[in-house]
Amino acid sequence: MKVLMTGGTGFIGKYLSRYLSEQGHQIAILSRHPGKNQELDSDKITVEAWSEDLSSTLSRVDGIINLAGENISSQRWTAAVKKRILESRVKTTRAIVDGIKKTENKPKVLLSASAVNYYGDHGRDRIRETVPPANDFLGLVCQQWEDEARKAEAYDIRTVITRIGLPMQTDGGVLNKMLTPFKLGVGGPLGNGRQFFPWIHMLDLCRAFDFLLTSEELSGPFNITAPTPVTMRQFAVELGKVLHRPAWLPVPKIALEIVLGELAKPIMASMRVVPQNLLNAGFNFQFEELGPALKDILG
Repeated sequence: MKVLMTGGTGFIGKYLSRYLSEQGHQIAILSRHPGKNQELDSDKITVEAWSEDLSSTLSRVDGIINLAGENISSQRWTAAVKKRILESRVKTTRAIVDGIKKTENKPKVLLSASAVNYYGDHGRDRIRETVPPANDFLGLVCQQWEDEARKAEAYDIRTVITRIGLPMQTDGGVLNKMLTPFKLGVGGPLGNGRQFFPWIHMLDLCRAFDFLLTSEELSGPFNITAPTPVTMRQFAVELGKVLHRPAWLPVPKIALEIVLGELAKPIMASMRVVPQNLLNAGFNFQFEELGPALKDILG
C-alpha cells in the first residue's frame, strides 16, 4: 500500500516506517522540517513537507497513519505545554479529515493514534476497549483526538483508533529512562510498584499496525499492548534479571510529584490493559511475556 504517515520522525514513527517499508509498503512521511530528516529517505520511504491543504497529497495514497503529537513526558505540564499537547493532536487530525473531505480519490483507511491514558487509573481491573474514558487531562485529550479521527467515517473511510501502550526499545520511551539507574545498581519500581504497566515490544506494535492497516474488515478502537500486563514491581524485577542488577530501590511517589508535577499522576496510574479486540481478530503476538521481550531487546 501507499501510506501517508504523520509523526513518522518520532520514536514510534521511525520504527514503524522502517518496518512497513520492509513489508513492501511505500511510505511518505509528512514533516514540518523535512530537511532535518533526510536520513529516513530510501527507495521505500520519502520525507515530504507539511502542507496546510493535504487534499492533493491524500489523493495519492491508499492509507494514512496519524501519529503526530507533542511529547507528553519531555517537560513539566505548564498551561502552555498542556495546550500544545492537546492542539498538536487535534489540529493535525482535523487537517487530515479536512483533506479527506476535499479530495475525490479518497484513501481507504485511517489509523489514528491514541493512548491507553484514555482509560486512566483502574487499579487491578482489566481494561478492554469497551471501558469508558477517564475524566482527567489525558483522558480528555484522547477523547478529543479520537473524536476528530472518527469524523473520517462520514466519508466512508475505514477508521481504526490505536490506543497505544508503552513501547519497549532502548533508544526511547520508558525503558530508555529506566536503564541508567538499573545499570548503576540503584534501579527499582516507581511508587509502591503495585500499579499495572501496559507494555508492548516495539516489533509487536509495528506488526499490529500492519495487521490493522491491511485487514479490511477491522475498524474501531484497538488496544496496542501485550496481552500480559505486569505490575511495575514485576517489570523492575524482570529488568533487573536481564541486566543482572538489583531491583530493590523504589522511587517514592512524593519524589516523582516534586520532580514531575502533574505528569506524575499518569506515570503512577494503574492500567491493566488487555488487547481484546486484537486477540479477537486473530492477531498473534511474538512477545506475550515481558521476560523474553526484554531479553530480545537487551540481549
